Amino acid sequence: MAAKLEKPVQELCEEIREDGSDTRTEESLGHIEEEDITFFDVDLLVEHGIALDDIKQLKKSGINTVKGIQMCTRKKLSTLKGFSEEKVNKIKDACGKICPVSTAGCFLTGLEVCEQRKQLFTLTTGSKNIDKIIGGGVESMSITEVFGEARTGKTQLAHTLCVTAQLPTDTGYTGGKVMYIDTERTFRPDRIKPIADRFELDSNAVLDNILYARAYNSEHQYELLNSVSDKFHEEPGMFKLLIIDSIMALFRVDFTGSAEMTERQSKLGLMLSKLQKISEEYNVAVFLTNQITTDLQYSLINDLDIKPVGAKGNVRIARLFDSPKLEEQEVEFVIRNGGVSDPEKTE
Repeated sequence: MAAKLEKPVQELCEEIREDGSDTRTEESLGHIEEEDITFFDVDLLVEHGIALDDIKQLKKSGINTVKGIQMCTRKKLSTLKGFSEEKVNKIKDACGKICPVSTAGCFLTGLEVCEQRKQLFTLTTGSKNIDKIIGGGVESMSITEVFGEARTGKTQLAHTLCVTAQLPTDTGYTGGKVMYIDTERTFRPDRIKPIADRFELDSNAVLDNILYARAYNSEHQYELLNSVSDKFHEEPGMFKLLIIDSIMALFRVDFTGSAEMTERQSKLGLMLSKLQKISEEYNVAVFLTNQITTDLQYSLINDLDIKPVGAKGNVRIARLFDSPKLEEQEVEFVIRNGGVSDPEKTE
């Protein structure tokens, strides 16, 4: 899912997705005993004859669950230290015995898929208008990209989501923690307070539930994803949102010129694949910002796109297009001290 917005007269542009009210701390977040934590720990492989040293190697590479192994190719697993083709096949077979429904070659009925999708949740962007055109908000088990020019509100949306992800809803969503990977040093803790005040949350509690990491190059950015997986695994069901602001900035610095374009796209593809697996493995929403200077060909995700088509005063206009499930439409939104919201209605 991708989205683009545009600034008011001379200042705005973005990518977006969704939401969550109340003062809580870690103890009241997640309520994992009430949720389906559907992954199986790789430690279960011991019962199927897999050595502890091999399990340690899996964890070292950021693979903590049986589903994580099933998402990896045999070729990728063979690159781990001490993993022969025979050992990889044994591990794959063991995973199939532990979690047969997820193994390759198994099919589910449409009704079973429908039942699985009940685990999904959406996060509000702070704007009902934007939520409406993107299908209710930023969805879990998927990647949402917001792209646009500089100084158009992409980071403002990310900050708003840091707060709304911690809001419980009347649909049963209990709120949760946020992981924030910052590639351009744009995260501002003091920006969180007025947004938390808007949603009647304690700003210190909100900040305490945001785990922040600064990425310094594209390799470091990818390596941080292993730490993300480890943390999600340590606290199952507690994390609801992973933000990378911005996804492309470091790649543009590390890979320059047409000669390095192929390698850049390959590395970027690996990162997006890893993010998609994390979102599905741990049922979290992944939100990416991406600064661009031209049109949609620079968007990374083409599942759902919102493009800016104009602005008037402080009101920004966002248009949804190129979506496989939602019709093309446009809405207005604004950025206030309390984060992303809707413009005031006038007679």
